[in-house]
Amino acid sequence: MSSGLREGEALRLWQAVNLALVRDDKPDLTTRQMTILLTIYLEPPPHTVRGLAAKLGVTKPVITRALDTMGHMQLVKRRRDERDRRNVVIQRTVEGSLFLEHLADIVTEKAAGL
Repeated sequence: MSSGLREGEALRLWQAVNLALVRDDKPDLTTRQMTILLTIYLEPPPHTVRGLAAKLGVTKPVITRALDTMGHMQLVKRRRDERDRRNVVIQRTVEGSLFLEHLADIVTEKAAGL
């Protein structure tokens, strides 16, 4: 499936979106944190530290550090799985949903400007 964007346009879109994110008052996320957040919100739950680590091909401590940061930003929250206390389930938050809604608005606006 082609988006209709040429290589240069795709990179300009990526630059424009990132520039808008740098300029606004929302939290700055690393690429890894953004990927984890998008995975949590775009793919059906449940999400666990172990599952995210396997999906992204990184270690569990990498996921834990990212979740610590995003938890402080209130973009996600964690709780122990009551059925298997070894698992930590990652949950969506209102703040996280609003953050990604804002991101989607930026992407849409910048894509329309190409």
